Amino acid sequence: MMNMYTGSSKGVRVPEFGWRICLAHRFEEKRKPFNVSSISFCSLIDNFGLGVRYLNWWYRKTHVEKKVPFIDMLNSVPLRQIYGAPLGGIGGGTITRGWRGEFCRWQLNPGMYTYDNVTVDQFTVCLRKNGQTVYQQVLSVDKPHTLQGWNWGYCGRYAFYHALYPRAWTVYELPGQNVTLTCRQISPIIPHDYKDSSLPVSLFVWDVENQNDYDLEVAIMFTIQNGVGTKDDTQGGHWNEPFYVEKKGEKVSGVLLHHCISVNPYTFGISVKEKAGTTVSHLTAFNPSGMGHEVWRDLMQDGELDSPAGKSCPTEKGEKTAAAVAASCVVRARGQHCLEFCLAWDMPKIYFGSREKEHLRRYTRYFGSSGDAASELCHYALTHYKEWEQKIDNWQRPILENRSLPDWYKSALFNELYFIADGGTIWIEVPSNTDITGGKRPEDGGLPALPDVLREYGRFAYLEGQEYRMYNTYDVHYYASFALNMLWPYLELSLQYDIAASAVKEDKTQILYLKSGKMGNVKTKDVVPHDVGDPDDEPWERPNAYLIHDTADWKDLNPKFVLLVYRDYYSTKNDVYLRDMWPVCKAVMESEQRFDKNGDGLIENSGYGDQTYDGWIVTGPSAYSGGLWLASLCVMCKMAKILQDDFHYQKYFSILEKGKEAYNRILWNGKYYNYDSSGKYYSNSVMADQCCGQWLIRACDLGDGEFEVFPESHVRSALETIFSLNVMRFADGTMGAVNGMRPDGTVDNSSVQSNEVWIGVVYSLAATMIQEGLTEEGFKTAEGCYRTAWERLGMSFQTPEAYCEKKVYRSLAYMRPLSIWSMQYALDNYKGKPSASAGGSLQNISNQI
Repeated sequence: MMNMYTGSSKGVRVPEFGWRICLAHRFEEKRKPFNVSSISFCSLIDNFGLGVRYLNWWYRKTHVEKKVPFIDMLNSVPLRQIYGAPLGGIGGGTITRGWRGEFCRWQLNPGMYTYDNVTVDQFTVCLRKNGQTVYQQVLSVDKPHTLQGWNWGYCGRYAFYHALYPRAWTVYELPGQNVTLTCRQISPIIPHDYKDSSLPVSLFVWDVENQNDYDLEVAIMFTIQNGVGTKDDTQGGHWNEPFYVEKKGEKVSGVLLHHCISVNPYTFGISVKEKAGTTVSHLTAFNPSGMGHEVWRDLMQDGELDSPAGKSCPTEKGEKTAAAVAASCVVRARGQHCLEFCLAWDMPKIYFGSREKEHLRRYTRYFGSSGDAASELCHYALTHYKEWEQKIDNWQRPILENRSLPDWYKSALFNELYFIADGGTIWIEVPSNTDITGGKRPEDGGLPALPDVLREYGRFAYLEGQEYRMYNTYDVHYYASFALNMLWPYLELSLQYDIAASAVKEDKTQILYLKSGKMGNVKTKDVVPHDVGDPDDEPWERPNAYLIHDTADWKDLNPKFVLLVYRDYYSTKNDVYLRDMWPVCKAVMESEQRFDKNGDGLIENSGYGDQTYDGWIVTGPSAYSGGLWLASLCVMCKMAKILQDDFHYQKYFSILEKGKEAYNRILWNGKYYNYDSSGKYYSNSVMADQCCGQWLIRACDLGDGEFEVFPESHVRSALETIFSLNVMRFADGTMGAVNGMRPDGTVDNSSVQSNEVWIGVVYSLAATMIQEGLTEEGFKTAEGCYRTAWERLGMSFQTPEAYCEKKVYRSLAYMRPLSIWSMQYALDNYKGKPSASAGGSLQNISNQI
């Protein structure tokens, strides 16, 4: 992706590892989102009823209720191969800046995305020599139809972008000027920090290098529109004003842009840190829809803006407004200077789509909720970002300096973390009078009214995907949860308390489930919810926005909850958490036992997609659901032992022993576990995710001795078979592991999901391989997904749920690929099991993969 780069500079403080691309690069392969034309004729027949019911529901949702469908199958988001690292901390909204410099993806309203390139949102450089402007250029390769009085069309061959989330660098060589600019973008994503990580801010630190033998005056101008490119920008009433903040001798000045809408109003702040040798100037308001001469000529005249005093007039209906801030300095011959900018956005009080309840974002605990914090946020960010960078360096350095790890992995690990902030993420305060279970206390199988974790750390939610708009989708969070568990464990515990609270509730409201065509309860008692709700409705109050299937009948949700409860206890050693969760774990396991129809200790699937693979029919005992069930029985035994609950230890141990015998007798074929026991032609397919239960129990240091569930020889053989068939016989081993493969090495095309690659599943499979000593195989498996999505298909910072070998992808910007952090978890806890190839030594990986 750097073959178009003709520059020579490496920039200032640009790291060795990360995702790097020349601004002139173009991705050759274009893909289309999954749609009806992607489905085989047989699948169309099988899903005809679903299609008709969905269309009826979609019409009512969009034309009668005037709402956005939680999954819009008729208007999938097209692939735009432009995205860079998002701006902002966790839960305060995000703004994505593309790798070519455009501000192009917005999530200020919680969970709701818009995808508008706002033309005026740019940086411009001005160079002056001996009092004359010699060069002025918008640092954008675009040539838009508006603001044609500006000098657009920067040559992308002289610049490159480098992302290592939560930072990114863009290095610009200015042709013919002997000047190099390095823009370092910083967001406060800091592990184990629950204050600064919540802040809606981002920094742009510009290092200016003058390679000439004479001094230059250099100015950088930051322009931004009051709004995010939607029709709200022209509704009228928006206004801007300059500001200046001085605290403890630190001075920051800039412009506030007040976006005065009726629901979820907000304020942008753009600012510069004042310091010796830096002059700060501003333009309070200008028209971003015209030629732009006034601001362009203002900067060109003397390298500064006019800095008018006072507020701007509110905009008229149909009118847009923008503002600018500039920092200028003299850079000595062969010298360097640093200019520091900040963008902040303050939307402290938010309503979800139902507009029923007001919520306060997490950062309001520290900066107030009155809506006047943008200037303070700018000052705080500009005076604390160096501390943030030191913490980020300390976190990332041990991994980046580990030469035994492949270069691509270091990029993938940190850059996939973007979804923690940019997954439609919301982090809110919990009112002190909240009762999360609606009155069901521990003695009744419930929870404390407001657990201390929620009181202290707030509520956290992220979407299943930017296109699959459901918060905390639990069957997917099971995979993604390692990122929270390792980096912000209290947010993981908070999420778990909310899931537990929902599990013990019921909602008998009747809704139509689109696949079956049957009516059913929204929420069944003692069943883990599929999700905690749609941001276009009222999350937490109305869970289970998903209505394709009645997930009360799903086989994976309850076991996954139990597994994560123990995993989180194992990681945190939080005894209060374990004791709070134990009654809920017993309740959901009791509920799950109803799926063991014949009492052999093994649950059975019901002949449809009744688990996370909701488009892949599974019948009877199955490798996936059965394995999760047995693993959950294992951790129930372990938790009972810790809590000295001998009765339940004996109960679950007895079921586990019976279930293990049945599982191996029914599903083990000598090499791997059969997909299911239906007897259909695909029942002996090789499922990439068949060891999903083993993955979690091994991560908790279980799976041996008293707590052995799957014989080690079986696990090893299954993983080797998956690697041989699903990985190496699929696309020559270059695209990860396909979900289903026939024993003869052909792809399982029996469903719309069996022939897909699920990136998050592949990362978890790789972690499983590492845990079982197949380290090189694990890295080879995961590498195919990263190189396909990030380097071949241009899916940077929008990693999808799935792609097929050719033509199609599905659900951009998805939660599950956060499971790559389970690979790091496995490496951190690696016990040196011998590998089947090259001794399993990590020292061999970087050279051989």
